[in-house]
Amino acid sequence: MRGLSFEIPNQHGRYLYEILEAIDIRAYFWKSEAEEAYYIENNQLDEAMFPQPYTYTGEELYNRISVKDYYVLFADLKAFKDKLHVQDIATYEEFLNCQCEIVLLIVDSAYVTIYVKDQHVTERIYRKAVQNRYENIVYITDENDLRTTLTSF
Repeated sequence: MRGLSFEIPNQHGRYLYEILEAIDIRAYFWKSEAEEAYYIENNQLDEAMFPQPYTYTGEELYNRISVKDYYVLFADLKAFKDKLHVQDIATYEEFLNCQCEIVLLIVDSAYVTIYVKDQHVTERIYRKAVQNRYENIVYITDENDLRTTLTSF
């Protein structure tokens, strides 16, 4: 099992937080890549959540995704246990052969794909997705994975 895919509502909320609260967000360093996500202020798009590519501590990411509502168009977050091992990852093979533990991709505001090395973490995220009533929840396997790159663009 490689991970999960599912659909979240195409609206503002705190979906990154909802998805990741099944794990210890603070235990990782999070490399942000090609995000397009905006905080919501007075029901309008406001400042960018991730103004530039950056590596956030778990605490920094937690504070960004848990406090205010936001609207995610695209997200590309990769979790590493050790900041010294943070690197660019473009393919599943690179994911398998590096220290990255989790890849979280959101495309077109609704389509979520998560690759996870630890199957227990995959199960926790799956249960959280069911609890949140996300749609079309599917395990990603070697047989059904059509993705050629691990990027949101």
